Amino acid sequence: MSFRLVEPYAIRHRRIDALILHQRTDIRAQTGTQDFVGTAPLNLIYVARGERMQDVSPEARRLYASVDTGFIGQNVYLFCASEGLATVFRGAVDYQTLAKTMKLGVGQFVTFAQTVGYPKI
Repeated sequence: MSFRLVEPYAIRHRRIDALILHQRTDIRAQTGTQDFVGTAPLNLIYVARGERMQDVSPEARRLYASVDTGFIGQNVYLFCASEGLATVFRGAVDYQTLAKTMKLGVGQFVTFAQTVGYPKI
């Protein structure tokens, strides 16, 4: 799986150097069960494109997508640390409700979410 298979909610990758708007609705509050997600400056939602994983059994797709999402999340952690930002990688997500809100297609599914913001001092 490549990074092109994981998409933030507000934008989608069309090419490596171009992003297109996915939806204009502010769905931050729906990206997790914690109180802070609705007011955080940024919530990344990682969406796997299961239909593109032809060489992986349908049963194993969530596992492979979750591992790749973990790698991406770690890169976000490293970037945030270098820029003085705070971040938390979250599995506390109502996956089905969020997928419906995002109008995900067949074979697409949310793996995790990640909040990025400013550290409390």
